[in-house]
Amino acid sequence: MQQFRFLPDARLDDLMISYASDGGGVGPHFDSYDVFLLQAHGKRRWQISAQKDLSLVPGMPLKILSHFEAEQEWILEPGDMLYLPPQYAHDGIAIGECMTYSVGFRAPSYQELGEGFLQFLAESIELPGRYADPDARFSSSPAQIGGDMLARVATHLSAIRFDESDIAIFLGEYLSEPKANVFFDPPEKALSGSVFAQRAIKHGIRLSRKTRMLYTAQLVFINGESFRVSRADQNILRQLADNRQLAGSDIRNAGKDVMETFHQWYIDGWVHLASN
Repeated sequence: MQQFRFLPDARLDDLMISYASDGGGVGPHFDSYDVFLLQAHGKRRWQISAQKDLSLVPGMPLKILSHFEAEQEWILEPGDMLYLPPQYAHDGIAIGECMTYSVGFRAPSYQELGEGFLQFLAESIELPGRYADPDARFSSSPAQIGGDMLARVATHLSAIRFDESDIAIFLGEYLSEPKANVFFDPPEKALSGSVFAQRAIKHGIRLSRKTRMLYTAQLVFINGESFRVSRADQNILRQLADNRQLAGSDIRNAGKDVMETFHQWYIDGWVHLASN
């Protein structure tokens, strides 16, 4: 995975390893993300197509195409790699026993991002007050939603505001949120804060392979959580996010708050002592 960090971690999603015996494959399909297909063992014949017809076979757990017309074909051998953009039709058939590594890069739709952002806003907005219409008059059409009610509600809802900082918090939390099937393993016998600090300074720390850590100019995101950091703490946290590890010499100068944060991440299983 480290070899694919030439693109931002905000895009790097996961690694899937697939095994197939001779003639095996899932059928012609497409993915909703950028993917690099690295042949690790054996050979696989790939047929690909930029076709616009992406209609699917109904009732299938995968996006199997009902019509597939190959435009190009390659046979990948160990060390060969094929890149496919999102929604590019492809079909891989094993030639003998083979194993393929699929490295995916997230490419969320703006619809998906919009829905997620609205959910984020729902948890953070504050609209004080309660609807009332003390000036309501007798209505001869009781089922009608009146213009006064529409205008009053519209006025209050128009008070909802968001800016670039809200989008940054949402995006960082959204992109660093672990998948639903990811669970962290806390230490069986956790060290106290002082002992952890001593060993961290001696051996260094590293992020769990499951941990997703990102940052912006003022914010740090880790596993779906966000917090602002002081200028003094920015460098060490950014270094941990970029390198996914810190040497003991780097931790030696960490402030008290940062060391307490590292210890809590250690308790949660988000970071490990480098000697472990």
